[in-house]
Amino acid sequence: MSISAINVRNQFRGKIKEVIEGPVVSEVDVETPSGLIVTSVVTTRSVKELQLVPGKEVIALVKSTEVSIAAL
Repeated sequence: MSISAINVRNQFRGKIKEVIEGPVVSEVDVETPSGLIVTSVVTTRSVKELQLVPGKEVIALVKSTEVSIAAL
């Protein structure tokens, strides 16, 4: 499957660094070429269906109506 067009503007290409599987949901860490880590929480079923394993090249797509920032 390939994506020919998508409306998500925040896209981070990278490789899966780590997958922490839980019984229902899992954490997937994606490392970009610049070293940025993007973490996604997805269903464990999706991890298996998409064959998400360390080293696999993926694109992390981020679409959000709100981004919160806290002052330090």
